Amino acid sequence: FASQHSRLLVDTKLSMRLSTPLLLTVLPLIAGKVYLKDTFDNMDKWVKSSVEKFDGAWELSSGEWYGDAEKDQGLKTTQDAKFYALTANFDEVFDNKDKDLVIQFSVKHAQKIDCGGGYVKVFPKGFDGAALDEETKEKYSIMFGPDICGYSTKKVHVIFTYKGKQHLIKKDIKCEDDQLTHVYTLIVKPDQTYIVKIDGEEKASGSLTEDWDFLPAKEIKDPEQSKPEDWVDEEMMDDPEDKKPEGWDDIPAQIVDPEAEKPEDWDDEADGEYEAPMIDNPEYKGEWKAKRIKNPDYKGPWVHPMIANPEYAEDDSIYHYEDLGAVAFDLWQVKSGTIFDNLIITDSAEEADSFMKDTFSSDMRDAEKKMFDDAEKEKKEAEEAARKAAEKAAEEDEDDEEDDEDDEEDEEASSGHDEL
Repeated sequence: FASQHSRLLVDTKLSMRLSTPLLLTVLPLIAGKVYLKDTFDNMDKWVKSSVEKFDGAWELSSGEWYGDAEKDQGLKTTQDAKFYALTANFDEVFDNKDKDLVIQFSVKHAQKIDCGGGYVKVFPKGFDGAALDEETKEKYSIMFGPDICGYSTKKVHVIFTYKGKQHLIKKDIKCEDDQLTHVYTLIVKPDQTYIVKIDGEEKASGSLTEDWDFLPAKEIKDPEQSKPEDWVDEEMMDDPEDKKPEGWDDIPAQIVDPEAEKPEDWDDEADGEYEAPMIDNPEYKGEWKAKRIKNPDYKGPWVHPMIANPEYAEDDSIYHYEDLGAVAFDLWQVKSGTIFDNLIITDSAEEADSFMKDTFSSDMRDAEKKMFDDAEKEKKEAEEAARKAAEKAAEEDEDDEEDDEDDEEDEEASSGHDEL
């Protein structure tokens, strides 16, 4: 029995040792939790607003250029000058306490957008996407993504709602403005830091408390203090011993041109009394100003004393949203044609990165770029051919007109001979 017991212990330990490498290889594959993921094979998860204003129509499309026709199918806006609203609920409520919060999706402005949004809004649980309207669309918790309008606005929005107020990032993060697919990623961490990536490359990062005005200032100017009345903050002063020379103000700024002569053909009765033109006086020195000297009473610039702001209180939970439950596209587009794809909401940056590599790899990106370049080349060649054809047609019309004129002249000449 002892022998069997010993053998059992050895077998058990051996089994554990053998299984350990297997566990080590499996554990890295255990990813974070995904609360919503959509590659837009269909639109089953999405609910359109029933409000008449948000009547922009959507369709599933890969566009005219893509890396993979099947994988690059996404949600496409189809009508110009329209408001769009489409909402999907999370698979479960997302409480990001002590977790990363990751929002990632791709945007392709294939239409060369001139003015329109390309962002998403994340709402608390219970948000009714079918009733989204002018009021409820502003009830979001987070707004993230690109926004383009003309030449002045080409930025990535990162807006957080904190204590009922929307706070915009103070940094300017430039978005992509070409006609290709780009992946936008926002990572919010429990240590109150954030990262914004485009196509996996970091474009901005920092502290939530430094790059947004969530909290009041730590210090304020002491309301009990003010600059003393006798405080001298002018470093220089007029020299009291410097006096204006006598006759300074008697010198005129302009004088009669001494070289001017009355024209010989001047008629006083017809032209009026002759007045010589005026010229700048070379003796004029301008307005007199006293010489400046250092002010002996100068105390330097007055600095308002600061005190601790009684309204300031640190908050280590700014990053925390306890009940995120829906995401929406709430957009206005002047020119339609944007394609959204590969949306993921998760608590793992690694999961989001892996998803990006699976759905839009570097090979797919290169393939899309080549297809776009080929399409542009074909378009330019067609435009050039059309231009040449138009020029040729115009030349032929001009030749025909000249022939017609020649025929008319011949007919007139022939008619003249007949009359003779």
